[in-house]
Amino acid sequence: MAFTITMMSWSIVEYGKQMGASGELGHAMEAVKWGTDYLIKAHPEPNVLFGEVGDGNTDHYCWQRPEDMTTDRRAYKIDPSNPGSDLAGETAAAMAAASLVFRRYNRPYSNQLLNHAKQLFEFADKYRGKYDSSISVARKYYQSYSGYADELLWAAAWMYRATNNQYYLNYLGNNGDSLGGTGWAMTEFGWDVKYAGVQVLAAKFLMQGKGGHHSPVLQRYQQKADQFMCSCMGKGSRNVQRTPGGLLFRQRWNNMQFVTSAAFLLTVYSDYLTSAGKSVQCPAGNVSPSELLSFAKSQVDYILGDNPRATSYMVGYGSNFPRQVHHRGSSIVSIKVNPSFVSCRGGYATWFSRKASDPNLLSGAIVGGPDAYDNFADERDNYEQTEPATYNNAPLLGILARLNGGHSGYNQLLPVVLPASKSVVSQPKPTLAPQLNPAPAKSSVPITIEQKGTASWNANGKTYYRYSTVVTNKSAKDLKDLKLSISKLYGPLWGLTMSGGTYGFPAWLNSLPAGKSLEFVYVHSASPADISVSGYTLA
Repeated sequence: MAFTITMMSWSIVEYGKQMGASGELGHAMEAVKWGTDYLIKAHPEPNVLFGEVGDGNTDHYCWQRPEDMTTDRRAYKIDPSNPGSDLAGETAAAMAAASLVFRRYNRPYSNQLLNHAKQLFEFADKYRGKYDSSISVARKYYQSYSGYADELLWAAAWMYRATNNQYYLNYLGNNGDSLGGTGWAMTEFGWDVKYAGVQVLAAKFLMQGKGGHHSPVLQRYQQKADQFMCSCMGKGSRNVQRTPGGLLFRQRWNNMQFVTSAAFLLTVYSDYLTSAGKSVQCPAGNVSPSELLSFAKSQVDYILGDNPRATSYMVGYGSNFPRQVHHRGSSIVSIKVNPSFVSCRGGYATWFSRKASDPNLLSGAIVGGPDAYDNFADERDNYEQTEPATYNNAPLLGILARLNGGHSGYNQLLPVVLPASKSVVSQPKPTLAPQLNPAPAKSSVPITIEQKGTASWNANGKTYYRYSTVVTNKSAKDLKDLKLSISKLYGPLWGLTMSGGTYGFPAWLNSLPAGKSLEFVYVHSASPADISVSGYTLA
């Protein structure tokens, strides 16, 4: 989970502007907060972190819905006597990366995350050891093959990015050789092996001119980052295997985790190089930033159906996607449809062995994917290919935002950057509905509301309009308990939470600082909705 949160946060930090322009930033931030809230609860003391609940053996013995599970839920922790630097380091990275996501929107929560990150980094570095030596039940399913050195560097890189504290850059510089960051030339990046991610971040720091006296070491990090890109592009001295259809291939069991993670690194590195005016020098020839991005796009295209089987490996996307996903909740009828208890072994007999499609669609999940020859068997017991994982999806968050929204240099989240107006191509292009001027507000209400139409398109004989609405706190205090009344709204709205007939802050936002703005969007086939302030407090 920690790696999932780190990658989702990295996606938002890099491409939050693009997500905001499509109305998805709030959803992404809510997903991150769901994970960080859990991680906070798992870190009750500075040197204690709970790393697993339940165990793989007893969990796999049963096939039940979450509501029916009867298996033991024992919690396993790491502490100074039973260390786990890899687990604590990754969780520190997740907290640090997420603190950047919430810094401009929810400063107290961001500070809380950063405090946890600092404690976890110190814990990981001071009490060294592999987590699966302390939590041995994890070894069969999530063994730490790479050890903990890569996570210490990974955590330090994210701590430096989140704090700009020289201590963490010194850590990267002083330990780059001894911990392997400048020595390992990688051909994979994932929840276990973080070196390629560290090397890309270190290269970013160097290209931003932050290396200082550590520049020679950061250059060695960058050389390894370049080698990773060359290996993925097939222009290195040790290249990543590809299927006949062009998919990067590392292993049969859940290969897609490496595809999405590699594609993400290709994407962000392409943008880093573009901003720095550089390219990659490979043994088999130079590679431009645009080539890196183009190859990353080809991997996403393959995942979504542009492959020899014409199969989408994202559940629910397209017409030909996996129907028998290796997932308990998806494969067993919803408790709302049939509340009858599903027993431990009865679930295997009744539901696991069914050859019918899943009764619950696990929309958006990325499954393990095809083998080295593009073959795929859509069968529930084929866990190597049909099992989904959150860390398969997390890197896609950023890639899709980048491919949809373009590149605008280094994103600096998050002062609510207003999206540029973008018209959706349609023939003929309709005229936007009249724009609404700033809503008049009483002088006693220190809140302004501005709406503008940002896109329009035709569908089924109707013209639809996308409206961007910006609420600005004009007071000198924090704005809390905001309530907006919205009428004449005839379509979906993103970026607010509805309660009792009024709209308030989204779940990830508690208050709006003085002078800051909140943006939300809605789509319908009418003139702008009527929006007014019905309540608020200043503190």
